[in-house]
Formats: sequence, C-alpha cells, structure tokens
Amino acid sequence: MYGLIFIFLFAIISSLLFSIILRFTSVQESSLQYIVTAVSFIGLFGGGFLSGGKRKQKGWLIGGLTGFIYSFIIFLSQYLGYDRLFDVEQVIYHICYTLIAMMGGILGVNMASSNSRTA
Repeated sequence: MYGLIFIFLFAIISSLLFSIILRFTSVQESSLQYIVTAVSFIGLFGGGFLSGGKRKQKGWLIGGLTGFIYSFIIFLSQYLGYDRLFDVEQVIYHICYTLIAMMGGILGVNMASSNSRTA
C-alpha cells in the first residue's frame, strides 16, 4: 500500500512540475517524452523499493504486485473514463513498469535485510 501511495504522489508531483514547465517555457511536449518515461520508471522503482523494504521478504513478488496494481488502476481509469483499452505500446510500457517495480522490490528487500544485519 505504501508503494502505491508513493507512486501516485510521485506521479502527481512530477505531472505538476512538467505542466508548469510546458506552460511557462517554450518546451514542446514531444521533447519531454523520454524524460517523462524515465521519471515514470523512477517512480515505479521507488514504489517497488518502498514496498519491498516494508515487507522484508519476497521482494520480487511484492514489487511485481505493486506494479501490477498500478497498471490495473491506470487500465481501469482509462477503460471506464475514456472507453479505451490499452494499445500495444501501452501494454509494453506497463509490462516494463511491473518489471521495474519488481527490481525495486528486490533491491528494497536486500537493502532492508542488510540494514537489519548491521544493527
């Protein structure tokens, strides 16, 4: 749960920052495409990391579930709000989001485990 909250708060804050940049500068939306994708990956990694660190076991599973639940919420909002399914590009992005969250969960468990060993 903490990971999902982190992901959505991170998304809200980064969306606000990008909208301010787009509004008050001459930057075009197409030039920020890769930066937005990288920031999304960072947010999902952070959410998986936080989830794995809190759980302290099976980081790949808890991180994967965090990424999957995030993707499912986005899918539901897109389907119910806009009456559109994911296209192939979005499916690939959301698979990558789930994998990145898994990696974050694995690292979160390992960082939490190494901290508890030294204390």
